[in-house]
Amino acid sequence: MGSPCLRFGKPWKNLSDYKKGRLLEARYGAELALKFLEAGLYRNAAGKAFQAWKALLAAMAADYKEELAKKFRGVRRTRDGKKVSLSDFIIAFMPTGYMLAVAKVLEQLTGKPLSDLTNIALNLHEFQYNGLDEAGVFSRYPSLEYVIDDIRKLVDQVLQLLQQN
Repeated sequence: MGSPCLRFGKPWKNLSDYKKGRLLEARYGAELALKFLEAGLYRNAAGKAFQAWKALLAAMAADYKEELAKKFRGVRRTRDGKKVSLSDFIIAFMPTGYMLAVAKVLEQLTGKPLSDLTNIALNLHEFQYNGLDEAGVFSRYPSLEYVIDDIRKLVDQVLQLLQQN
């Protein structure tokens, strides 16, 4: 028997269960990011911090489904061919390309600094794939000092926001 897998439905089926699953995913991701950071696995830590933020942003978006539907109009198909509204698609999958736009909408609705935190998450996501770059061409991080600071900052904010949800 394999290890348990974190599973949750899609927001168009059960929004409450979906949000609970995403909040749990955010907590686990944040905790893993800190463990990886302690172990010196900086790119892994950056990836988990990014995933934690992405999950938290999706959970927060679920609370503002109607408002997001006004901003993100249209229809998308899921992998299984099901047609869903663009806003439901974004809430379900939180595509990287929509994260900043969603954060800006949610920031206006909540008053929380979600855009800046999303930019940090996206920078960490880039670092996860490209690593350090002292020349500043392939990564925004010229040294680990800045990476570690951003991982801690993002994880701290994820954990604080989780306490509020």
